[in-house]
Amino acid sequence: MSLFEMIGLDMGYVLIGSIVFSLLLLILVIVLFCKNNKLNKRYDAFMKDTEGVSLEQAFTKKFDAMDGLIAKAKKTDQRLATIEETLLTAYQKIGIVKYDAFHEMGGKLSFSLALLDDKNNGFLINCMHSTREGCYTYIKEVENGECSVILAEEEKQAIDMAVGNHSNIQHI
Repeated sequence: MSLFEMIGLDMGYVLIGSIVFSLLLLILVIVLFCKNNKLNKRYDAFMKDTEGVSLEQAFTKKFDAMDGLIAKAKKTDQRLATIEETLLTAYQKIGIVKYDAFHEMGGKLSFSLALLDDKNNGFLINCMHSTREGCYTYIKEVENGECSVILAEEEKQAIDMAVGNHSNIQHI
């Protein structure tokens, strides 16, 4: 006596059920195989651009380019820091006063020129012009906006103009 007879099942029904179940599984496998192929084709199309370059290669190129830009930005920041440091010692404040030193006819050809850095250190040039005696030029050192030598009124005005960073020409 077989197991099927003890349960009361006919062997033909079991065989037909197994065949139907196997056919359903075969159909399911075929459907899944078709969907998988379609998905693979879509994936391949997505991973390649119009020129046939893979998306992975395109990403790699972009990341390499980005790394290059980051390195350039770091170099640029370092160069800017150096320029900013140098700029603090450069003469960036200017004051100039034109005047007639000897009250003669012939115009205001004398001048006082102050050139100062960010900390108001620099120098003052005073050029006094005379039509009879020629031209005299003096230079005086300026520290923290002050000069240790006695200054003429025009020289004081040039320093004040430079310290106040009013870089225009004043005529007296």
